[in-house]
Amino acid sequence: MQPFFIVPLRKSPRFGNNARMENRNIFENISCLDHRYSLSEKEAFEKLSAHLSEDAAVRSYAQAEAALIKAHLSMRGTLDDKTAQIIDKTAQSVTPDEVAAEEEKTQHNIRALVNVLKTKFSSDIQPLIHLGATSADILDTALSMRMRNVTHEVVLPELKALEKALCRVAEREAETPQTGRTHGQHAVPITLGWSIAEFVSRLGKSILRIEELSAQLKGKLSGPVGAYNGLCMIVKNPEELEKRYLAFLGLEPSEYSNQLAEPEYLLRLLLEFNVAFGIIANLADDLRNLQRSEIGEVFEYFAASQVGSSTMPQKRNPWNSEHVKSLWKAMCPRVITFYMDQISEHQRDLTNSASQRFIADYTVGFTMAVCRMKKVVSGLQADRENMAKNLDYAGGKVKGGVLAEPAYILLAESGVSDAHEVIRKLTLEAEQSGKTFYEVLSGNPDVFARIQAGLAKLGIQDSEAFFQNPARYAGLAAAKAKRIAKKYAALMGNNNL
Repeated sequence: MQPFFIVPLRKSPRFGNNARMENRNIFENISCLDHRYSLSEKEAFEKLSAHLSEDAAVRSYAQAEAALIKAHLSMRGTLDDKTAQIIDKTAQSVTPDEVAAEEEKTQHNIRALVNVLKTKFSSDIQPLIHLGATSADILDTALSMRMRNVTHEVVLPELKALEKALCRVAEREAETPQTGRTHGQHAVPITLGWSIAEFVSRLGKSILRIEELSAQLKGKLSGPVGAYNGLCMIVKNPEELEKRYLAFLGLEPSEYSNQLAEPEYLLRLLLEFNVAFGIIANLADDLRNLQRSEIGEVFEYFAASQVGSSTMPQKRNPWNSEHVKSLWKAMCPRVITFYMDQISEHQRDLTNSASQRFIADYTVGFTMAVCRMKKVVSGLQADRENMAKNLDYAGGKVKGGVLAEPAYILLAESGVSDAHEVIRKLTLEAEQSGKTFYEVLSGNPDVFARIQAGLAKLGIQDSEAFFQNPARYAGLAAAKAKRIAKKYAALMGNNNL
């Protein structure tokens, strides 16, 4: 990672500068997304920028205008492959600098783009540029196209890479005994693979939903109120023209549109991003807590040159997990704005014109968190020795031990109606006497005999030692962890863990 470099910056004349390319120190950028995270996740940032930057936005508008030209020619029966290629190539030659310079005159971004395009096309094509369209026909359609593309080409690949890394950990640690925890207290035993399988399952379903929703994004070509008024002056079948226009961009029409496409298509995708983000933040919290000194069951990769504290040389802070949680805190509240952009009065107002621009920031922040969590999970290691110690401690001396549940169930199965109360009192005795739960339990011959008989009935080998080894009471944790890991690894496109 380079500590310092110069990046090109385009300044719009609309903000008081002539259109020009200007070198700026990257650390003079205001948004942390454009310096700190563009450095730490350089490869992902560059991929995101190709879809979400201002440059990408302008080029997507030009691509949409090219699609409209092709749609008009297609309706006339005069579009051939060579002409289509020329139209696309010409539209691709548009630069944001040209549009920004023209926008200083027009004070309107799409009309500026149209004016620039007209300087590049022949006189027979010029009348078709933007013909029958309103600005939102281009803007909404281009946004849907960019969000679909960035989701398919950047967000989903990163999410799937994280999911596969989780599947590998769940499979690898499927049989690694661990203390279960509820309400911050020791619960019945599980395995580390089982605790990771939770996030495999939750995130896996969210990834599949993101994939589905991103494929459902819509565009439009229906004019300023959505009723195809102007298009009816051009063609007999305006809806066919709309379908052709959108087909060139790989989209379908919004079922209903006013000046805007129905906002719920994009809203649902963004909300599912936030669902996945919350799952990842939850995972970050769990991993961070398991790295506490008094727990110490997992640890992140820590480079030999890495520093955990500016004053305490011994520190190995779980800062990557904390960083993911912090990004979630910054980005999650933006969902409120996404909901607010759902409302546009009558056929359209401009109250989403500024707020909708921050969809790009949110998508970048979310993807940066995914990238960081992928690194955490890929380097995650279990401290099996500490996990065994914690489980032994939980099974023996903490409020009667985590094996009180099977004792109660087996005793109840033997016909003891107040079995829960009997075992509860034994856990209190263990706690007060300092003895292990096994010692107290085996010291009650009638109770212990009934429980032993129940274990024998289930075919459990060495039943007398069952309550001395909490790891044996893990239910289906290992089997289900492996099953879930294999299922979602396959769904992510990789059968091999």
